Amino acid sequence: MSDERRAHLRRRYLSLGLGELFAAAVFLAVAVVAALPLFDGHQAPALWAALVPLLVVLVQAGAYWLLARRWVELAPMPRSLARLYRGFRVLDAVLLVMGLIGTLVWLPSQPGLIALVGFVWLFGVIEYVNYFVVRLAYPASQWSRLVGQWRTPRLLQDVRAAG
Repeated sequence: MSDERRAHLRRRYLSLGLGELFAAAVFLAVAVVAALPLFDGHQAPALWAALVPLLVVLVQAGAYWLLARRWVELAPMPRSLARLYRGFRVLDAVLLVMGLIGTLVWLPSQPGLIALVGFVWLFGVIEYVNYFVVRLAYPASQWSRLVGQWRTPRLLQDVRAAG
């Protein structure tokens, strides 16, 4: 381990953490300001059912990257935090299933709103898979070559290494 490598990873993790938190804030703001007014009262819960699991995963991911700056290249993830993220892995899957059920119960009647709700929910699934199942996020220029390698996400590697 070099101090230079650790400093580089800490900067990268800061960028990733703040990026995920910013993404969560943007999704929430766009939902409240632009999307929610398109839904009538009894269909609006469909948007929230799709959005809440996505926001939860993004905030957890952002927190993970920011917290990982403490131990990167020094030590394994703290065991208590690893237990918490093991719990998040199960909780998030349950939230996604509940979100799907909610979107179907309150399904909007307009095709555009159905597509919007479906996109938001699917994006939550993709984020969940990217953090808890298999890495999906790569630079665009390398994505098609690397995604098929089915690499273990960094979060999952840290959770497993913590024991």
